[in-house]
Amino acid sequence: MSEHVPYVSADTKMMDFSPKTVILGVILGAIFGSANAYLGLRVGLTISTAIPLAVVSVAILRILTPLFGKSTILECNISQTTGSASSSLASGLIFTIPALFLWGYDAPLLQITLLAVCGGVLGVLFMIPLRNFLIVKEHKTLPYPEGTASAEVLIAATGGGGASAVNVFRGLGIGALYTSLISFLYIWPSKVQIQLPLIKKAVIGVSTTPALMGVGYILGRRIGAIMVGGGLISWVVLIPFIAWKFGEMEIWPNTLIYLQSKGLDPAITTVGELSPQQIWDGYIRIIGAGAVAAAGIITVIKSIPTMVGSLKIGIKELRSSAALLNSGKLRTERDLSIKYVLLGVSVVVLLVTFIPGIIGNETHIIMRFFSAIAIAIFAFCFVTVSSRIVGMIGVSSNPTSGMAIVTLLGVGLIFKLLGWTDLTGKITALTIGTIVCIAASIAGDISQDLKTGYIIGATPRKQQISELLGAVGSAFFVCLAIFYLGKAYGFGTAQLPAPQATLMKTVLDGVLDGNLRWDLVGIGAAFSVVIMLFRIPPLPFAVGVYLPLNTMTPVFIGGIIRHMVDKKYKSDKEGAGNTGDDGILLGSGFIAGEGLLGVVIAVIAVIISRTPKFLQINYSPAWLGQIVSAAIFCALGWYLYRVAAKSKQAGA
Repeated sequence: MSEHVPYVSADTKMMDFSPKTVILGVILGAIFGSANAYLGLRVGLTISTAIPLAVVSVAILRILTPLFGKSTILECNISQTTGSASSSLASGLIFTIPALFLWGYDAPLLQITLLAVCGGVLGVLFMIPLRNFLIVKEHKTLPYPEGTASAEVLIAATGGGGASAVNVFRGLGIGALYTSLISFLYIWPSKVQIQLPLIKKAVIGVSTTPALMGVGYILGRRIGAIMVGGGLISWVVLIPFIAWKFGEMEIWPNTLIYLQSKGLDPAITTVGELSPQQIWDGYIRIIGAGAVAAAGIITVIKSIPTMVGSLKIGIKELRSSAALLNSGKLRTERDLSIKYVLLGVSVVVLLVTFIPGIIGNETHIIMRFFSAIAIAIFAFCFVTVSSRIVGMIGVSSNPTSGMAIVTLLGVGLIFKLLGWTDLTGKITALTIGTIVCIAASIAGDISQDLKTGYIIGATPRKQQISELLGAVGSAFFVCLAIFYLGKAYGFGTAQLPAPQATLMKTVLDGVLDGNLRWDLVGIGAAFSVVIMLFRIPPLPFAVGVYLPLNTMTPVFIGGIIRHMVDKKYKSDKEGAGNTGDDGILLGSGFIAGEGLLGVVIAVIAVIISRTPKFLQINYSPAWLGQIVSAAIFCALGWYLYRVAAKSKQAGA
């Protein structure tokens, strides 16, 4: 195997770590992390922000040249590395934290922030001893697609390009403007929906928002098709079947209580009287939860060989790194000392044990000590799994929710045996899952960043420090966005379904209370198993079953636009690793623009204690508004296609 030669040689002295790069990274991290949190709460998916952050960092540092002088490629890399930590925080938080509020526990902002900091710090620290093996020795084996793509972007942009950054800002502006017109002014509806004529209670629809189209373009046609396939199973097959087969049956008592809490007319007593949305709320939601849980567990089980191998590597690295890291290595080989890893992990364990407010104010010290040990063990296991998985398939496909489910099942069963089944036990178990989920998520992210640094010739130690600063620095702002979104819209609502968090709550309730409808869960699990047998990825399909169809269709449409562009210009490289496609940058801007304005609207709604509505247009007849919404959405899709096609044509 030929020795890797970095873009910046190891003996080159070049400015990299500086206050301007770290501060810019924290600011960008807060922006993109908040947008990713909004996206995840809506559709249960987050995306890697590495590439747009690399582009935006180059552009902003170039603008700041008159004030601070010309920035180097290594400075741009530090800014991107610092900022990308926030996206991982968002992933871990939105998969778990909303469940606390669904239980009626009003988690303080300080507690959420401390959970984020603990998870972020553990994720970065546990990755340090693994870098030499996973990033360096496996350089030819593990491609780390986003990390490799970010390196290509930084090399191209700092070498004189960087014009593509315009598309990120353009997309951000379009996403924000579009969202303001449908969420502030209500000029046209945000959803197009029709009842199918031949199938009773079968409904299809499209959420006409730019962020979901952007997600679909980034993920590609295959994932979008799988997700919308799951949605069609729910809304065109299962809901009509339940209405037809069980229409005369009385609604289950627990389901009836739940639906009445969501505004169901008390006069409605049978399944056939329910609307498609109410059938989804009462029945399909639980089937979908079973599908997602099974898909997550399947994904983790398939990763067991990876986990075992990575654990062996991790233990070996922990034993040998102390001597290796102090042996006068080249600049490009210097990691943070292993003593800081051990010190940092010890501090987190002590903080969780002796500060009650981190995992719950009502916990006793024995529960907190057990929780701290469980966090350290599960986090180390899943950090190694996460890093290897994203090395092969990328950050956006990292099954962190599946890892969180396995953590919750393990902790929940132990808590059940110990008799810790009250609300305090549930909150404690969930906060353990939160820290583990964040650690696994951020490990995948820093792996991509370290790959970028390895390719361009960065100093690993400075990257690791910047990732720690990014996680700690942006934690409050990402948590603040989630906090205000929950206050404004409520978690588990149509505006913020928070699918993974609702699933985590369902899992813990089922394990600790024993009141879950396991028959419906089993039906959902069977769907995932059957889908896996057809060699279809079960996790995106299960998410499609679990979520409203109108949130999946724009993802599919975005994937179709991507396919059309790739087919026309004979490109078959799906996912975020395709750097010659400005559609990815524009789509990332759509997500950031809509997400940021969504957070702003949430803050305003909390301040004025109502949903801000101005200049609302009531179309008569109602279908006219849906035509307007569909036409504007089509225009947005055409623009995305044109931008992507133009960049592909230029590349060809």
